[in-house]
Amino acid sequence: MGEEDYYLELCERPVQFEKANPVNCVFFDEANKQVFAVRSGGATGVVVKGPDDRNPISFRMDDKGEVKCIKFSLENKILAVQRTSKTVVLPEKRSLKLLKSHNINVNWYMYCPESAVILLSTTVLENVLQPFYFRAGTMTKLPKFEIELPAAPKSTKPSLSERDIAMATIYGQLYVLFLRHHSRTSNSTGAEVVLYHLPREGSCKKVHILKLNRTGKFALNVVDNLVVVHHQDTETSVIFDIKLRGEFDGTVTFHHPVLPARSIQPYQIPLAGPAAVTSQSPVPCKLYSSSWIVFQPDIIISASQGYLWNLQVKLEPIVNLLPDKGRLMDFLLQRKECKMVILSVCSQMLSESDRVALPVVATVFDKLNHEYKKYLDAEQSYTVAVEAGQSRSNPPLKRPMRTQAVVDQSDLYTHVLSPFTENKEMPHKFVIAVLMEYIRSLNQFQITVQHYLHELVIKTLVQHNLFYMLHQFLQYHVLSDSKPLACLLLSLESFYPPAHQLSLDMLKMPQSRLKTTCCSIPYSVFLNSETSVCGGTRVSPQENTVKNMLLFSNRFLETKL
Repeated sequence: MGEEDYYLELCERPVQFEKANPVNCVFFDEANKQVFAVRSGGATGVVVKGPDDRNPISFRMDDKGEVKCIKFSLENKILAVQRTSKTVVLPEKRSLKLLKSHNINVNWYMYCPESAVILLSTTVLENVLQPFYFRAGTMTKLPKFEIELPAAPKSTKPSLSERDIAMATIYGQLYVLFLRHHSRTSNSTGAEVVLYHLPREGSCKKVHILKLNRTGKFALNVVDNLVVVHHQDTETSVIFDIKLRGEFDGTVTFHHPVLPARSIQPYQIPLAGPAAVTSQSPVPCKLYSSSWIVFQPDIIISASQGYLWNLQVKLEPIVNLLPDKGRLMDFLLQRKECKMVILSVCSQMLSESDRVALPVVATVFDKLNHEYKKYLDAEQSYTVAVEAGQSRSNPPLKRPMRTQAVVDQSDLYTHVLSPFTENKEMPHKFVIAVLMEYIRSLNQFQITVQHYLHELVIKTLVQHNLFYMLHQFLQYHVLSDSKPLACLLLSLESFYPPAHQLSLDMLKMPQSRLKTTCCSIPYSVFLNSETSVCGGTRVSPQENTVKNMLLFSNRFLETKL
């Protein structure tokens, strides 16, 4: 497979540490995302490295026996070392104060640092989980819940293993992920991942089931709000997106992999040593190795090789692996680094070789403008609240974040529509239909259409002598009335006389209907920038006429008014 077929990759700059061996023990701190390499119980050195640490931390400590666990507090202020099952030692003398205690029988525990929630496994079957939430020095007991175990033969006693549980934040909500190796239904033998939503208030509920359709050894990551399931037997991974539509049975939603199973992109380990040695070819990394350890949300550690990677999603290969453009757009709009990929998809679907049907174009535009409108509404609500003096409220108002999913008119005009209209091989009827479809979508979501889109439509109509269609668009207000549009119409009078009267009629409209935005922009600049893209391309007589007339149309209109 080529690089374009892999949609998962290991980060280019991993954290490198001393390999695990009989002398060197390796530990990982999930809260600080740090790797501890402890040599000889710390007597010959402890080296601490993290993904964001420019300079590693090095120190020594007395060898007082085997180190079972070692961690720093947040901001690396306090070091804690565990050497026995019941004691934690602070190398520096500190006073501790008991704030709160609970008596509970615990089989094992799991902590999620991002949400400050700890899960305690209780009962004989280990499947009743008691969550606690920590905040500002307080501990809150949340409602306990039960994990449904798969059916097991009578001779076997089922129990919940810590290895089959993970906690992760997905789309801003905390979930408990349970890897159920055998489905409870008799007609399915494949494993599945069950997602329990754990809110701060209210009870925990089972809401999603991810169908794996295979058995074996699995590991879970969460990357960019996608659940990634690694399968060691086949050395492949699949991704799930719980925001995409699934099969709802009235209680839970069933999801299937978004894409076909693929391996993580092959990774080359550079050789360390003198220049003569490093000139040799890099060594291929053994993917899905039994020595790999996976941590949430996106960390993969190979203690035997001495590397910590962050798992990443590649969006470009997904474009060709997901042919349904509507579903592809739903998927891309939820990703962090999506804008340029989305614009590339829009250009591709309007290209001569990959042209799609107009209803598909309409679906894509509607999905883009749905996100665009949500942002505009949020921004307007924030502005109104600030003007009303609510900015000092508690908690303080936060300005809406403009994510890459917000593809506005300028983005689409610059990267998609303007180059699209310059394609002389494209049928002009399809070009006009696409432009009008985008304007239709903007109007449907009550988004004010920017003047340069109307000008692009008029320019395209003029180039193909479609004055009758232009007249209809203006007569039925398909193109919104505005002073910039009136200026443009006036410049067309010499070869389309009715444009003169249409322009004057538009200017006689009540000011409430006549949009005055962007009137100060020189149209000659706009059209010159449009034609400069084509370099030595021959310009039509209509375009020359438009450019020449626009040089004095604004001054003429001032006289008329």
